[in-house]
Amino acid sequence: MHRWLFLLIATCLAFVCVDVVSAQDSASDSAAALHAKYTALRADLNQSAFDRPLHLESAETPDELSGDVHALISYPFPAVRAALNGAQRWCDILILHLNIKGCRAAGPAPETGLRVYVGRKFDEPLKAAHKVEFDYRVAAEAPDYFRLVLNAGQGPFGTRNYRIVLEAVPVDRERTFLHLSYAYGYGVSAKIAMQTYLRTFGSQKVGFTVTERRADGQPVRVDGLRGALERNVMRYYLAIDAYLAASTSPPQEQLEERLRDWFESTERYALQLHEVDQNEYLEMKRRECALQASQR
Repeated sequence: MHRWLFLLIATCLAFVCVDVVSAQDSASDSAAALHAKYTALRADLNQSAFDRPLHLESAETPDELSGDVHALISYPFPAVRAALNGAQRWCDILILHLNIKGCRAAGPAPETGLRVYVGRKFDEPLKAAHKVEFDYRVAAEAPDYFRLVLNAGQGPFGTRNYRIVLEAVPVDRERTFLHLSYAYGYGVSAKIAMQTYLRTFGSQKVGFTVTERRADGQPVRVDGLRGALERNVMRYYLAIDAYLAASTSPPQEQLEERLRDWFESTERYALQLHEVDQNEYLEMKRRECALQASQR
């Protein structure tokens, strides 16, 4: 029973997405909307509690969880677009997350999908992980805007409609405004299982959103399903940031830089994100990444 719950939670809560823009919307309309969002969030980004220009929000309905990260990053837009465009590149990003045990580009045509293996936060053979198939596509691409979309219609245990989407626009020659978030649907059985896990093994875990303050001024942070969602959204944002930071280094040095950067970044938010020590993480991920590279 415990393993069933661990696998369910890992699979259901380890993905990130953004609200998908309608196919009828043009790239210029989408770029304008994202620029407007940047203007609306500028004050929040400048005063962010994350010690970086980042805004995070989440929502929960009876049958869906969703979340968004907006961030101002210090990388030129052309470099961001080039670095994040490609299914195999997303495998190199996703594998940084503790729950992702392996990933490879797969599909009816090259670069049209991802096969992602999701498991526990500790060492686990790939055959024990759960396989999720994502369709991958570049939904929009222009000189001043791009959007990438990954969809998985079905997940395990009644979960459905996984969506991974990223969009970005240039702010100036050196900075890019990035939008990342996630949503997935679930049925009654999946929700009960996730809530059971979060009341037991995950009972002490919290997210980032402050829901109220105690009489002594200490914050009360969101927990439960929304808290788990927020932790994973942040983990994936930090994976993207680590990937971008290492992208200009010599190829033979990039993996180690990504791994160390991701771990050190998560430890800055240890209350929410700490799970294992650095050596355990590095040793596990080196093995997983070596296996992933051998299967390309």
